[in-house]
Amino acid sequence: MSDWNKRTKLVHGGTRRSQYKEVSEAIFLTQGFVYDSAEQAEARFIETGEDEFIYARYGNPTVAMFEERIAALEGAEDAFATASGMAAVSGALTSMLKAGDHVVSAKALFGSCIYVLQDILGRYGVEVTFVDGTDLAAWKAAMRPDTKAVFFESMSNPTLEVINITAVAQIAHEVGATVLVDNVFSTPVFSNAIEQGADVVIYSATKHIDGQGRALGGVVLGTKDFIRGTLEPYMKHTGGSMSPFNAWVMLKGLETIDLRVRAQAESALAIASALEGHSALERTIYPGLESHAQAALVKKQLGGKGGTVLSLDIKGGREAAFKFLNALEIAVISNNLGDAKSIATHPATTTHQRLTDEVKEDLGITPGLVRFSVGLEDTDDLIKDITRAIEASQA
Repeated sequence: MSDWNKRTKLVHGGTRRSQYKEVSEAIFLTQGFVYDSAEQAEARFIETGEDEFIYARYGNPTVAMFEERIAALEGAEDAFATASGMAAVSGALTSMLKAGDHVVSAKALFGSCIYVLQDILGRYGVEVTFVDGTDLAAWKAAMRPDTKAVFFESMSNPTLEVINITAVAQIAHEVGATVLVDNVFSTPVFSNAIEQGADVVIYSATKHIDGQGRALGGVVLGTKDFIRGTLEPYMKHTGGSMSPFNAWVMLKGLETIDLRVRAQAESALAIASALEGHSALERTIYPGLESHAQAALVKKQLGGKGGTVLSLDIKGGREAAFKFLNALEIAVISNNLGDAKSIATHPATTTHQRLTDEVKEDLGITPGLVRFSVGLEDTDDLIKDITRAIEASQA
């Protein structure tokens, strides 16, 4: 399998077939497993061998197929599938940290990630320093001998800043810190985060991996030592593992993710290019545009691919943004992304609502900012729909 190209791995990686030799992967929808003898049960609880399972919270054949396939795609030694993207984020961080540890994190994060870092880890005595993720000097200044981890979104939500994985990893590794990267917006199609220096890569599989709005899921990827030695004991005892059915949905999603994400990114670039400079917009933010602040890094780190999401800062603030959202006919108003359907979100009043106005302003989450996740609809139809909604926002 190591010689296969990406699309082949996405279709065939990790496949296990039962005695019936099914084409589509089987769903092993069972909570437990039967042993041939009491001696075999005892032996399995002492040490579980390859393709041996005890309990669905610990592992399952369908889940294992998903873990092996996504690990092959990412170039990681191993993976652990979780119940949601936030189970992946919280599990990866909490499993490796203890009271007195220090974490350095980019400040531009999804609201729930900020809650985990500030409220949950802080409650248990972990100190977190937030920095401007695009400022390498700030990362370097924040590092300490007791810094155990750094955490950041490789492309931030919703302002789409792109962080230099290689440079931040080098700074973190100088003090022995583990580099954890939330890679959702960069996608596993365009990003090579582990190759670029990340130790642990995290995805909300709910987004592009499923990509069709069906199921929650997450996954953490890294070395076998981290996944099985640090993360797995924590996850299996706290109950954050993925269900077999959801793993099957994610396997089906992986088969088409490369085709879907490339089509969505191509459409996103066309939309952003068509809208850039519109008189009703304060900003058009898309990492694939030459005007993006990290355009050179996008070319180096993501092969010039800007992903599937753009953000529009509409003149007139919240009122105009709401008019825009309510005028859309094709895109739906929701808070997911990476879906086959185009989705528009108002971060200031939804995903990042709990942040103070001062923090929102600091992060660039203005009252007029709309995050637009580009789906698989016709590009020209989307451009017409968005343009008409922008005009309606100014009425």
